[in-house]
Amino acid sequence: MKKIILLNCCFILCSYLPAQNIFDLSAVPDNIKKNASVIKRSEEIVFEVKDIDNASYKVHQVLTILNENGKKNLFFLQHSNKFMRLVDVDIKLYDAFGKQTEKYKKKDLQFFGIGDGLIDDGKMNYINVIATNFPVTIEIEWEEQYSGTLFYPFYQVQEPDEGVIQSKFIAKVPKNLDLRYKEKNISLKPVITETTTGKVYEWSVSNLSPIAYEEGSVSFESRYPAILLAPNKFKMEDFEGDMTSWEKFGDWYYRLSRGMDNITDERKQFFNALVKDATTNRQKVKIIYEYLQKNFRYVSIQLGLGGYRPISAKFTDEKKYGDCKGLSNMMQTALSAVGIKSYQALINAEYNREPVDPAFPCNQFNHVILCVPQPKDTVWLECTSQTNDFGVLGSFTENRKALLITEKGGTLISTPESKPEHNTLYSYTLINLDADGSSIAKTRFTATGEYKQELNHFLLEEKQDDQKDYIINRLGFKMPDDFRIANKSSESIFSLEMEMAIRKVSELNTSTKMFLVPRLEKIWSRSLPKSENRSLDFYFRYPFIRTDTSVFKLPGVYKSDALPKAKQLQCKDASFKSEYWYNEKENAVYSTVTLVLNKNRINAADYAAIKKMFDEIQMDESQRIIIKKNSDGSLKPF
Repeated sequence: MKKIILLNCCFILCSYLPAQNIFDLSAVPDNIKKNASVIKRSEEIVFEVKDIDNASYKVHQVLTILNENGKKNLFFLQHSNKFMRLVDVDIKLYDAFGKQTEKYKKKDLQFFGIGDGLIDDGKMNYINVIATNFPVTIEIEWEEQYSGTLFYPFYQVQEPDEGVIQSKFIAKVPKNLDLRYKEKNISLKPVITETTTGKVYEWSVSNLSPIAYEEGSVSFESRYPAILLAPNKFKMEDFEGDMTSWEKFGDWYYRLSRGMDNITDERKQFFNALVKDATTNRQKVKIIYEYLQKNFRYVSIQLGLGGYRPISAKFTDEKKYGDCKGLSNMMQTALSAVGIKSYQALINAEYNREPVDPAFPCNQFNHVILCVPQPKDTVWLECTSQTNDFGVLGSFTENRKALLITEKGGTLISTPESKPEHNTLYSYTLINLDADGSSIAKTRFTATGEYKQELNHFLLEEKQDDQKDYIINRLGFKMPDDFRIANKSSESIFSLEMEMAIRKVSELNTSTKMFLVPRLEKIWSRSLPKSENRSLDFYFRYPFIRTDTSVFKLPGVYKSDALPKAKQLQCKDASFKSEYWYNEKENAVYSTVTLVLNKNRINAADYAAIKKMFDEIQMDESQRIIIKKNSDGSLKPF
């Protein structure tokens, strides 16, 4: 009996030790652990295309989360709709000793609907696995079923701050379909084997040291090692397509959206009446665009064939809302009603997204805009914005490749590059300073482009707490005790007026002197990321011109004593200039500053120079205006 008990104990111990070793960090090579927040212990992904409109995607991962910085890997999130169904989920959490502490299945997931509550448009399935002590290990298995093959998944080989012990991606495709692939930031060829029915592609990696996160760089999918996959032929519902060329892919989208321009004759007459006094086509386009801006609103809808088929113009016209493709389709339909030709264009939108690769047709688009060719130029329209200036795209879609959808198929063309003068913010602040260091300050803003949109949203539409947060943290103003904002815009100029009560403008008071900030508004308050070992380009949100003039009207018993030094800085991609002077007649100190950023994408090789310049700009903000009392304490005559 004792022998049986002893043998059972040995069996239990032997079966426990291997499991425990899986979680033993001492067995992980130092090059994988060093500078890592996450260790990918094992990963196997199998993507299988069974037919032109049928595929499955299975993932099995084991990740060890070493610290708080890796907590995002404990959040599971997957989208599902009628083309992509989440079949099963199995999540287990283990502590540092390999003991299972949590277990979740698909039924435990939470979800929220997509479509702004206006339309049934799929849902996001998610669960946040909670861990308070680290390290922990999470094992995730999940499967998706595709009933359309427009979207092929890509293989994310490695994420930032992640060491990889072993990872494998397998793609199985029928012979008559095959696939195409492209390496991103890695040289990794697949092992290809042929079966009786198709091909099997297998990519695998092991023993990868962590890659450092570089703040402010290109969007995630272009930043780290990955393998992009794309179909040759695909199908969504009844629409088959070919993605082996941009022309053929554009032809598929053209066929998909055909017949969606079905507004009533009454509405066609309305649009013709709207533009009856316009003398040029450009004027007609502007009138219709501004009408839609005022009367239609954007909602996020991915409905349709994989988020690509627009809802009909009749629906959009009646409901007065739509997503990017719906509003672009509505604008195109309205222009067609007045005899103006335009083209929808697919684009990958966001200020730090890379343009698509002309040599690799692949569905990387997430947005639709409208192109209106004109005899002397081309008008580009962002139809989702209620505040964009006519004909100005902004950094969301500027300076990249768009797929123009025509009757002859798709063709890649470049969108215009925004200039600093497209995004301007001019501020003039009058600070009536009292002898106790308090002030009532009035600022007038005039703005264009991105600044106009920001000010319109954050200072006119948001609640007071959010307005205050924007004033302090984005515009860089000294914290007001109270403030009010008034819209002073005209038809041609966007302008706001802000009045602030500030209890203490001065930074320091002595019995005879007062030390003041050089201006109430910091022209630049953000510290840029470090420049050492920078390998990726850095992205500002947009190029800009920002100018401030601040006038300190001094109390009568004070006069200027010392002013900050004027400063002029310049590098390849930006310039800065500040000046200060005292107007004795007005008993006022003037402070002016101008900052110009020439482009939003800074090459990695040029980043150190612009980082140095912006650090010096922040140093300029630390200078002080010093004013002193008159020696006899009398009021200064004027």
